[in-house]
Amino acid sequence: MKVGKRVNEEQKQTQHLHFQSRLGFILLAVGCAIGLGNIWRFPYMVYQNGGAIFVAIYLLCLVLIGLPVMLCEFAVGRKSQSTCIKSFTVLQAKPTYKWPWVGYLALTGCVLLLSYYAMIAGWMLDYVANYSKDVVRPILQLNTSALDPTQAFTNLLADPIQMFTWTTIILFVCALICSLGFNKGVEKLNKVMMSMLFVILLLLALVSLNLPGAKQAMQFYLLPNFEQLHKVGLVKVIFAALNQAFFTLSLGVSAMAIFASRIGKEKSLLHEAMQIGILDTIVALLAGVIIFPAAFTFNISADAGPNLVFVTLPRIFQAMPYGNYFAVLFFLFMTFAALSTVLAVFENIISCVKDIWNCSRRTSIALTLAVLLLLNVPNILGFNVLKGFKPFAIFDNVMDSTDYIVSANILPLGSLLYVTFCCSKLGMGFAAFRAEVNQGSGLKIPKASEYYFKFVLPLLIVVVYLMALIRAI
Repeated sequence: MKVGKRVNEEQKQTQHLHFQSRLGFILLAVGCAIGLGNIWRFPYMVYQNGGAIFVAIYLLCLVLIGLPVMLCEFAVGRKSQSTCIKSFTVLQAKPTYKWPWVGYLALTGCVLLLSYYAMIAGWMLDYVANYSKDVVRPILQLNTSALDPTQAFTNLLADPIQMFTWTTIILFVCALICSLGFNKGVEKLNKVMMSMLFVILLLLALVSLNLPGAKQAMQFYLLPNFEQLHKVGLVKVIFAALNQAFFTLSLGVSAMAIFASRIGKEKSLLHEAMQIGILDTIVALLAGVIIFPAAFTFNISADAGPNLVFVTLPRIFQAMPYGNYFAVLFFLFMTFAALSTVLAVFENIISCVKDIWNCSRRTSIALTLAVLLLLNVPNILGFNVLKGFKPFAIFDNVMDSTDYIVSANILPLGSLLYVTFCCSKLGMGFAAFRAEVNQGSGLKIPKASEYYFKFVLPLLIVVVYLMALIRAI
């Protein structure tokens, strides 16, 4: 009896997992796409590049570059029904071609991404805890006051033990969810988390729209200002929009491909990609609705990078009525956004580890957890113990260098290789790619799009890649 039960369990482990519902697939893919870039990078890019005109150009770029690359990942995943480790071997035209190494590049990108992204998610959790204390403090009639936002963030970065503790909590939560199984753990709990994320997002947006500076902020955000466009420069705005559209959907590291490999063929891939792109864009736009009215009301600049979330916004919360309550909800929302990405990428990594080592899901989770905990250490120490160390004599810390390797190199290179594989006769070939994308009901891509996928799209990706290299130099 025990032997039979063990055999059944092993058979289940070797079967390729599938979603129980399309909603589960859409929400998990959206969770992977929705990241911290939507929430602090997008508003900053809007602020620096002329407001509403940048938003319009960004939406156009999302259609021109983001969705087509997503289609390529989806097609490779669904047609192969495999992880990136096996999918290129399954689909390539001849076994002698060297496409399988692209899967290992994508896996490397996923691992490096979580080597610092889990740490940032830990920062969010730390702020949830601290603002929760600020909410409880007056109720318990405690006299201690909250730290200055700048000092609070400085103290967090200076404490490697605290940072590693929060990072460990984030990764252990992801490991625990994954250990419950894909359907009962990852798919089910992600639905709950994403539902809560959207509820909190809408609540925060409604509160922010009632601030005194909301009207002025929305005019800046939604009404074109050609004088501002002339001041910034059209070419700069277009390049910035291309860059944001490319990175917002977490493309190039096979995170989307693995989820597409677990869905049926009832709906066309363009239909699915459009829904995911729309939801991801709604989150980015609503992030601006939350941040800009608050910034305009209290006359505070929407700064770039971590300072926007961890210093600038906390200053705004201090000045708002019931600001601590608003802050708890905001950083809870940020935690869900970060955790959804970590969970999605974590699932992709453990699936690849299973394929490489032919091990059980439980073993692959343990291996992934151990490696990620170890790799987060240099990024954590880069803010304190290794603070004076500047990687390649260019970057301020280890995290910046790791992020550059992933965001500016692996993501565009991986995306370019996915597009080339789908459209080249050395890979799937455009006819097979188009047939896979169009299978099922819903929106289709026309045959006339072949020229765009083969020549224009790769050129746009190369432009984005070169932009990142030039910026670094």
